[in-house]
Amino acid sequence: MEYISTLGDNPYFGAGAGLFGIGILAATGRKSLQGASILFRRHCMITMEVTSRDKSYHWLLQWITKYGTKTQHLSVETEFQQTAAGQIKTRFHFVPSPGNHYFWHKNNLIIVERNRENKIAEVFETVTLTSFGRNREMFMNILDEARSLALLSTEGQTVMYTGYGSEWRAIGYPRRKRPLNSVVLDRGLSEHILNDIQEFIDNPKWYLDRGIPYRRGYLLYGPPGCGKSSFIMALAGALDYSICVLNLSDKGMSDDRLSHLLTNAPEQSIILLEDIDAAFVSRDLAAENPVVYQGMGRLTLSGLLNALDGVASTEARILFMTTNYIDRLDKALIRPGRVDLKQVIDFASEHQLTEMFRRFYPEEPESSAKSFSASVLSLDHPISAAQVQGFFMLHKHDPDYVIANVKDIVLL
Repeated sequence: MEYISTLGDNPYFGAGAGLFGIGILAATGRKSLQGASILFRRHCMITMEVTSRDKSYHWLLQWITKYGTKTQHLSVETEFQQTAAGQIKTRFHFVPSPGNHYFWHKNNLIIVERNRENKIAEVFETVTLTSFGRNREMFMNILDEARSLALLSTEGQTVMYTGYGSEWRAIGYPRRKRPLNSVVLDRGLSEHILNDIQEFIDNPKWYLDRGIPYRRGYLLYGPPGCGKSSFIMALAGALDYSICVLNLSDKGMSDDRLSHLLTNAPEQSIILLEDIDAAFVSRDLAAENPVVYQGMGRLTLSGLLNALDGVASTEARILFMTTNYIDRLDKALIRPGRVDLKQVIDFASEHQLTEMFRRFYPEEPESSAKSFSASVLSLDHPISAAQVQGFFMLHKHDPDYVIANVKDIVLL
């Protein structure tokens, strides 16, 4: 007992015990603060994380561009816009760079944490929004605002997407919508296809009640230069849809990648498979001469057929295929269920020739348009719409020359 009492009188022991006690108190305080911080974040704060693979990611960046204007650490987002005259204008937007940022929105403090991770094939990013409170409705409102802002920026324009790896990315800049009547097809063809698609869009319940998969496939075929791709572009503008272009001849295309891209296509979009005959040939031809078609990629015809209408194929999808040579396509590819409407887009008819002349030379009398179409048909040579337009462009201010030298159109 005397030994213990002497330790209490020892100044070195007293100092050590005091430091030890302070250390315990500090450690306990730190643990308590960490626990309190965790509890506070769990019960008094709300967090939303959006990855760069999510469709709303770019919408959210645009929203942050608008409201996060006070931050001093910035990254640049470049935007190209096309005017009504076709000119391209460049705009620069400053968005918060990777790191932490703070700004106020509708009396709420928003903490933005943007992280970037460089991977081998892509740059992976996340944006995390944190705010005080427990109201999820605030983040839903932010996402709705971001979506509306993104739609407003592309209003009156058609957005083109292409498959990049396992995701869809916008290519180029949004293009000014092309009027449907600017593509002159044979009498009634444009209206027929547009009405068919509109009926499909307006009646999902009809398909559901009858157990029919809610998707629609179209095949436009005919000679090159007759307006297949131009019509699809104008059709997308009339429906206010975007266009997703898939290149099946891409060496990196596989069955799994195709299925994934079709499943995750942007909403309200037309999926376009152009010149599908270049990617797939008849199985009979391939069997007769396998060397010619060897090494065309890992995508198989079976994989394409399953992606179009297999068990895992998507609903609410509008798909267009185009080809110059319908006889080269496998019958299984264009059977009903995969292709619901086949439409030939042929060489220019009398109706097309007359309407195109009227459009290029609106001041000319009706008799001139009739004379031009009759002269072209008398050549007894098939003429595409692209040839007619090219001829008009060469002589856009001289309709008399056009009528007098119709034979020159064959040389184009």
